[in-house]
Amino acid sequence: MSTFRWTRSLQLTLAVIKPDAVAHPIISDAVHQRILDNKFLIVRNKELQWRAKDSQSFYQEHAGRFFYQRLVEFMSSGPMRAYILAHEDAIQLWRDIMGPTKVFRARITAPETIRGHLGLTDTRNTTHGSDSVESACREISFFFPDFDVSRWYEEQEPLYRAGPICYDEETLEHRLVGK
Repeated sequence: MSTFRWTRSLQLTLAVIKPDAVAHPIISDAVHQRILDNKFLIVRNKELQWRAKDSQSFYQEHAGRFFYQRLVEFMSSGPMRAYILAHEDAIQLWRDIMGPTKVFRARITAPETIRGHLGLTDTRNTTHGSDSVESACREISFFFPDFDVSRWYEEQEPLYRAGPICYDEETLEHRLVGK
């Protein structure tokens, strides 16, 4: 059971462990452990595999850019694991833990980050994370269509912030004690 209490409001972000990392359970487990070690609350998680059209839809804003087709093909090449994470300033904290998108830059400037340590290429860079509150809401809805972000902030956030919460080893999610 987690005994820490949050002093500020919790923020949600989407985190994705990409197919290159999920293909290697040791890497996937290491990323999951980084999430726990940094005291993120795992609100929801699931493993999924996209079809090409899912990948095209998610990365639509990048259509026409030189890396688009490679990214679409890669993201539909195997299973991935998606998370809804909560933490104070979750978006920036997750982005800091992931490190720079470009793996070469991450290895030089931030070798302790997930991408600096585990990333292979700029496309196969192990993880994805939302870059703003707006994109977090949009991306969470894309990956978890039955999850209502507004309702979570209204009803669940105060309860998660106050605790107590526990980590469920079977579901790999945090839950409110007694719920």
